[in-house]
This record gives sequence, C-alpha cells and structure tokens, in this order.
Amino acid sequence: MTDPAAFSPAPALGGSSRTALRIGAGLARRRAAEKRFRAYGLTAIVLALSFLVLLLGTIFSNGYTAFSQTHLRLDIEFAQDAIDPEGKGDANALADGDYQALAKAALRKAFPEVKNRRAKRRLYKLVSGDAAYELQRMVLADPSLVGQTRTVWLTASDDIDMLRKGNVAVGLPESQRRIKDDELAWVAALDKQGAIERRFDTRFFTGGDSRDPEIAGVWGAVVGSFFTLAVTLILAFPLGVMAAVYLEEFAPSNRWTNLVEVNINNLAAVPSIVFGLLGLAVFLNFLHLPRSAPIVGGIVLALMTMPTVIIAARASLQAVPPSIREAALGIGASRLQTVTDHVLPLAMPGVLTGTIIGMARALGESAPLLMIGMVAFIVDIPKSPFDPATVLPVQVYLWADSPERAFLERTSAAIIVLLAFLIVMNLSAIILRKKLEKRW
Repeated sequence: MTDPAAFSPAPALGGSSRTALRIGAGLARRRAAEKRFRAYGLTAIVLALSFLVLLLGTIFSNGYTAFSQTHLRLDIEFAQDAIDPEGKGDANALADGDYQALAKAALRKAFPEVKNRRAKRRLYKLVSGDAAYELQRMVLADPSLVGQTRTVWLTASDDIDMLRKGNVAVGLPESQRRIKDDELAWVAALDKQGAIERRFDTRFFTGGDSRDPEIAGVWGAVVGSFFTLAVTLILAFPLGVMAAVYLEEFAPSNRWTNLVEVNINNLAAVPSIVFGLLGLAVFLNFLHLPRSAPIVGGIVLALMTMPTVIIAARASLQAVPPSIREAALGIGASRLQTVTDHVLPLAMPGVLTGTIIGMARALGESAPLLMIGMVAFIVDIPKSPFDPATVLPVQVYLWADSPERAFLERTSAAIIVLLAFLIVMNLSAIILRKKLEKRW
C-alpha cells in the first residue's frame, strides 16, 4: 500500500508559494524597468526641449535687435554748390551731386570744436556710408529741397548702432575697442539733445544685401527663395505625382519596377551636396545655364525633392481603400478614369502634405546651392528666375562669415525670418491635411 503521508499537501503549498514569490519578484523587476524606461524617455524629452529652447532663445536674443536701427538727427543744408553747381536742375545733374559733403558739413556744424583731421574722420563715421544715397534719394524725389535747410534723420554707422544696443564694452581701454572716447562723447551729446534714437528698420525687410551691415536686408534673398521654390514646385510636384501614380496603379510588378522603387528610396537618402555636384556638372558646365540663377537652383532642388514627393504620394495612394477602385471599375470606369476621378482626388491631401514638407526641406537647403554659385554677393533684387540671386540659407551663411559684430544680429534675424517661413509651410501642410482629408 502507498503511504498516505506521501500525499501531504505541505510540499505542494510550499512549491506554489515559491512560484508565486518568483512571479511577484519578476513583476516587480519588470515594473521597475518600465519606470526606469519612462524616466529615461521623459529625461530625453526634457533635455531635447531644453536644448531647443536654448537654441531658439539664443537666436532671438541675438536677432531681435536687428529689427531696429539707430538714426541721427542732423540739420542738412542742401547747398546748390554741392548738389548742382551749374544750376541745370535735371535728374542727371542732381544725381551726381556731392551728397557726402552735405552730411560732413552737418556733422562739423553740430560739433564745431572738432578741428583735428583724424578726429574729423572719426566724426564723419558716425553716419552710415549710405547717408549720401539717402540724401540723394530725397533730392531726386523733391528737387525743391535744393537751397534749403532741413532736419533729417540719417542712418547711423554699424559701430554706433552696436554701441546704442549695448554690444560695445565701453569699460575696456580705448585701445581695445573700435569706438574711441571722443566718439562716446559725441554720441552722449547727441543723446542729450534727443538727436539719436532707434527706429523700426524697414530696410531690413525691403533691401538687398550690402557690405555695410546697417543697411543690409533680406528682401533679395526672400525673392530669390521664392523664385527657386516656384521652379522646384513646378517641376517636382507634377513629375513626382505622375511617377507615383504610374508605379502604384499601372506599373507591372517585375524586377525593373522593383529596381526603380529601390533607387527612388535610395535617392531620398542621398546627401544634398551630391545634387549640387550634379547641377554643377550638368546644368552649368554642360548645358551652360546661367550661374547663380534661381532657375538652376530650382532644378537642382526639384531633383532632390522629387523622391520625397513620390514616396509621400505612393503612401497616400496606398491609403485609399480598394473598395473605391472596385466600385469605380464595377460601374464601367476605365483604370485611368478610376485613378484620375476617384483615387487621386481622395489621395490629394496626403500628396499635398508630402509636397509641402519636401518644399520646406528644399527651403532650408544651402549645400547644393553653394555648388552652383548662389553664394555670390548679390545687391540687386532679382526680377526673374534667370537673374543672379541668393536664397535665405545662403544669405545666413554669408552673413555668418562676416567679421563685423553687426552682421551677427543680422544673421540671427535672417534665421528668424527663415524659421517663420518654415513654420508657415509646415502649418499649411497640417491645416491642408485636416481640411481635405476624408475618413472611410
């Protein structure tokens, strides 16, 4: 007979208790690991947001001052001897006047105690080198100013502007700063008279590039970016959508289409500088298209953007339910009619979203445009895609490479403008998708 003591429940209960303890310990470890993982993720998010806030804060703190510019008030005597000594009165004679002499005479009148030649040269540098052109534009707009004396606000030089914005360490010895003690005294005297103030700088948004930071603007780069992106959109959007429609709806599944799809995916990951080398070799050296022109930059960026448009368009086409195609074919529509009248309109929100995101990426590119010569110093505002131009990212690069302290704030201000464009484009993509997308 079997011993009943062998079936005692105590060992079984003990084994069950040990299993429960092991399971509980394992659950505790998994919960602890999950908490650590959440803590790591939260820490990563906080660090990323902190760096983003630090980056944006640095850009805005350095750049917001560029939206204002220091001006000096001077009593300008529009002497006919300096402007039109022969008394012709026509536009050509007025344009050839010595307007720089008018500004110098006004400064000497404001500070008659300055007699030394070297001190006079420093005195003349209180105003911008563009002061003569400001006076010239005033006279050309109103020739009756000749022979009169008017109080005029002229743009201050970049050094005086930096001084008024607190970017000059006046506590340093005179030999270690660009602004000398007598210049500080002259600025203090103008400040006491209320003849120096900061005003909103409209020229930053309406002017082109310049060697003088106080008159440099972003409008030329904005127009160049507009022409470049227009060419990019005209080329990349229709070609990318047509390629996506063919590959997704009409192309047979074979090794050739698979090879094309692989190459499209690879092109989306190719460094942008490679497209710049392609543009330099083909469009400039072989086809002899105009250098530094938005037409060439737009073609290069279109080649770079097209894989992104194709991939986004194919994903949007795949998201359209097969029942839409089956219903259209069932009522007698051809495959082309099914795609053009039913599938493509339903996929268009995603297609447009992908296109806008690709265009936003193109807007921020500078490497391929540097290779095709859009790094040139361009003063004039381009009037067509065939005129020499630059774009906002390249303008940022050019200003960042300049030694003047005033170009630092111009660089940050241009980055703010570029970020504003990118934010608007991405918000447009989100709003467009929310407005047009349909649910099935």
